[in-house]
Amino acid sequence: MDLSKGSTSLPENAYRALKPGEKYVPVVPAGTIVPEITAYSLTMGLVFAVIFSAAAAYLGLKIGQVFEAAIPITILAIGVSAGLKKKNVLQQHVMIQSIGSASGVVVAGAIFTLPGLYILGLDKQTNFLQMCLTSLLGGFLGIVLLIPFRKYFVDDMHGEFPFPEATASTEVLMAGEAGGDQAAVLVKSGGIAMLYQLLSAQTIGLWRETFSTTAYEVGAKVSKNIRLEYNMLTEAAVVGLGYIIGLRYSLIIACGSFLSWWVLVPMIGILGKGVHVGETVYQMQGLDGLSTVQIFKIFVRPVGIGAIAMSGMIGVWKSRKIIAGAIKLAASAGKHKNAVASERTARDLAPGVVTALTMAVLGAVFLYFWFIVKVTLPQAVVGLCIVGFISFLFTTVAARAIAIVGSNPVSGMTLMTLIISSVILRAVGLRDEDGMVASLLIGGVVCTALSMSGGFVSDLKIGYWLGTTPVTQQKWKFLGTVVSAVSVTAVILLLNKTYTFTGNQLSAPQANAMAAVIKPLMTGTPAPWLLYMAGIFMALILQWTGLPALAFALGMYLPLEVNTPVLVGGAIAWAVTRNGSEEQQKARNERGTLMASGFVAGGAIMGVLAALIKFAGMSATGEGDWSVAKALNLLHWSEESAFSATVTLAAFCLLGYYLYRGARAAKD
Repeated sequence: MDLSKGSTSLPENAYRALKPGEKYVPVVPAGTIVPEITAYSLTMGLVFAVIFSAAAAYLGLKIGQVFEAAIPITILAIGVSAGLKKKNVLQQHVMIQSIGSASGVVVAGAIFTLPGLYILGLDKQTNFLQMCLTSLLGGFLGIVLLIPFRKYFVDDMHGEFPFPEATASTEVLMAGEAGGDQAAVLVKSGGIAMLYQLLSAQTIGLWRETFSTTAYEVGAKVSKNIRLEYNMLTEAAVVGLGYIIGLRYSLIIACGSFLSWWVLVPMIGILGKGVHVGETVYQMQGLDGLSTVQIFKIFVRPVGIGAIAMSGMIGVWKSRKIIAGAIKLAASAGKHKNAVASERTARDLAPGVVTALTMAVLGAVFLYFWFIVKVTLPQAVVGLCIVGFISFLFTTVAARAIAIVGSNPVSGMTLMTLIISSVILRAVGLRDEDGMVASLLIGGVVCTALSMSGGFVSDLKIGYWLGTTPVTQQKWKFLGTVVSAVSVTAVILLLNKTYTFTGNQLSAPQANAMAAVIKPLMTGTPAPWLLYMAGIFMALILQWTGLPALAFALGMYLPLEVNTPVLVGGAIAWAVTRNGSEEQQKARNERGTLMASGFVAGGAIMGVLAALIKFAGMSATGEGDWSVAKALNLLHWSEESAFSATVTLAAFCLLGYYLYRGARAAKD
């Protein structure tokens, strides 16, 4: 089928329910054979899997948000194909996207749990193989458990589920067939973001990485006396993410930070100075010696942890109808296992093969717990039962959630898994450090399985709309998972060695929340339960008032400097579409989203490269604090000069203006 001479749009019935007797015919019909897996599509898919695993892991550990890799991968694939003058490569683009997008889903599963091993000081009890197998086995499990339900989700329920993420990716793929400069815009903005962060203190040190009012004498006095300060991370990736999120959600996230830093921290800090009530002075002298940041970490961050945990549970509760429907579907799984179809576009892996693969993966999980995690035989059986049961139960929940609303309540389901596994493992004699390691690794396998099933169902829906062979997607998704698991594990180890997850560089909010919950359950050590409880009630109040609790809770937990640039990005997105015709607003928003995606991808990739450069320098010199800025004698300037803060703010404003003007320049 020569798409260059045929339709460059989806069939009319692609998004609506089919009439009785009506059949959906994809863009590439079942009877048409076109190349899907070629040396080109396989190589490109694997390269993107490596690149976006690194980028997504960095950004997720930095600010707790994993960006959707499918659309940037699709746009770049289209751009590369155009540059190489390739024709009729729609199905190859689908495979590039399917293989490459394994990166985002594997990362989402890994960063929620695995950094917790380092946060809890358990790094000597884990290693690369252990962590890599956690992501690998979880990814494999998510694939094999979803395959029997492919026909139900993407074919039987055609037009019933909106599939928002799959719809967006499909529209980009079809737009690529019609031509355009999308890839050029994305690559250019990504290059700008990489250059910007190369020049910052993250690498060279021409300006600071974080702007703070405490760089100025008056700002430092205000912070010390009344505990108020303004901090802003000036990374291009974070601004781009804020643009994509939009003003509403970025403002909600920022308001969580404002409550923590401008209400709770000063309120607690003032007790160190003393509060006068009549003639009585109420004072907690120990607080007066703490810095603003210390007050936040000791007293306010636990409130955010409680709010994040409760928000995850709220997400599960709000998905209760989806869960109920998914349980019914899982209970009748046998009805959806079909014989090998004759039509190319309906052909899955054979049921016998799927069953054998499922047994093989579960067997590997058992051996993993017994020989790699090194628990006893009964404990390995218990771990297998937990992973198998919860993964089977919630795989369809994750897929159904993605199909209906486009978001996966994986954090809440993972938290439930950690709590359940901790209680059960303690009952079979596994506790303290060994128990924490086992629980986190069990949670990692389950979390990755659920993340994979949600992401993979979108890939399969894209293939259904466009006419890709399902069995081809299913086979090669395994390879994308292998590459992504190795990549994300390597990046986690690199970032921990370079920055550590217990410092200020990487917040890892979800992993910190998981670690905070699991430690007292496994060790019986005291925990700030009253502060956690305050966060729980905060999340409930937010839910009752109709605000997204998780977004606000993340804002409460994360440092102020992480969320303020997200708000800047959201404000730019609002300003870009302020006036003009509807067509102009749409064109501006689309171009702005492309540029923001370039900021996210380029900035995050540069973040990983900066960590790699720093790690190489530290290894070569033996200096734990080595950096490019220090080697160039720019460290003192970028960290201690007040004027460098002004330069930082100016450079950041120029970056934001570039995004604003570039988006506004779009032609309708």
